[in-house]
Amino acid sequence: MMMNKQEQVMLEFRQLFTKMAWLNRIKMEDQLRDHKPSEVHCIEYIGKHPDCNVTRLAENFYMTRSAISKMTKKLMEKGLIESYQKPDNKKEIYFKLTEKGKDIEHIHERLHREFQERDAAVFEHITDEQYDSMLAFIHNYSQHLDQYIQPVNRDEAHG
Repeated sequence: MMMNKQEQVMLEFRQLFTKMAWLNRIKMEDQLRDHKPSEVHCIEYIGKHPDCNVTRLAENFYMTRSAISKMTKKLMEKGLIESYQKPDNKKEIYFKLTEKGKDIEHIHERLHREFQERDAAVFEHITDEQYDSMLAFIHNYSQHLDQYIQPVNRDEAHG
């Protein structure tokens, strides 16, 4: 059976991301062995976004608020994040990294830099036009998928 270009692009994307995830996971698991990838990404997000709360994390990770609440509870039990409230808003709970959480964030950032260096040769000869074309495709596809994601999140928020 012949694949059309759309099928070929989707297959190649899946294979590319599977390879990247597999290669990266080996080092990630070695150096971050006590932490699930979702926890590490949550730590990274909290580290880069001050005044993060459950709702913001749920929206970013396309997860339910209850799933995020479980994860943040686990991260607090591990001593990686802590919760706090602002003096002017006693209702909302926010999260920030502890020193231990910052250590995990730094290891993760270092690994990402290593992966970027490993893959730098691929990007050396890409022109701005090629970048613009790829980014436009990714942006358009992402916006297309957002149309299907948004109603799901709204339903959950009022469910």
